[in-house]
Amino acid sequence: MPHRYKPKSNCLLSKLPAGELNRLQPHLEPTDLPLGTVIYESGEPLKYVYFPTTAIISLLYETRTGESSEIGIAGNHGLIGLAGILGGKGTLGRAVVQSAGHGLRIDSEKLRGEVLSGGPLQDLMLRYAQAFMTQISQSAVCNRLHSVSQRLCRWLLMNHDQLPGDKLVMTHDMIAHMLGVRREGVTIAAGQLQELGAISYSRGTVNILDRKKLENAACECYEVVESEYDRLLGPLPKKSMRRSPSK
Repeated sequence: MPHRYKPKSNCLLSKLPAGELNRLQPHLEPTDLPLGTVIYESGEPLKYVYFPTTAIISLLYETRTGESSEIGIAGNHGLIGLAGILGGKGTLGRAVVQSAGHGLRIDSEKLRGEVLSGGPLQDLMLRYAQAFMTQISQSAVCNRLHSVSQRLCRWLLMNHDQLPGDKLVMTHDMIAHMLGVRREGVTIAAGQLQELGAISYSRGTVNILDRKKLENAACECYEVVESEYDRLLGPLPKKSMRRSPSK
């Protein structure tokens, strides 16, 4: 099986004891996740839970007027479909693939049944739920109190953590859609980060040039979310390898 479809390519699944993972593995279905794929719409039944391996999925809230803002993301650090595990029949959000890649999916009722049986899987899912709720609540604080530039830095860092490389294919329009701000604000903020030498941007591709500069320019929200994930689920393998990419 290609690495991109292996359960341990998802950091959350890799934290399960071997016996628990072996029990789940026959029910994990490899799936391709093209850019823009809608995983589910608001209010729809959650048929599957998705564990991304190389893709990133955004959870968006959309108003009746069509405006939207990202309230959470999940890449290879987590999952999409918590409501299905916790007993909800649907969700208020909309899940969309924002960075193309691959993942695994499992029938939500099957996974919920496994979780309700208790043990390490239940413990892991409940701890992840708390970590994800921290991400959502901190995003709300950030969007209310911090500048577009700080919010952009937080968003880029969170995405960089879950990407295999240093490139993010994303237009200013798409970033503005995710952050819930005007495109002009993203253009100005991205220009400032380019002048700082933190990123470069060309033809819909953001290149992370100096991660440390991004961290210094970000608000505390990024660190709050990452620290809570570490506390609840343990340090991620990639953390020890974080560096500013060579120029």
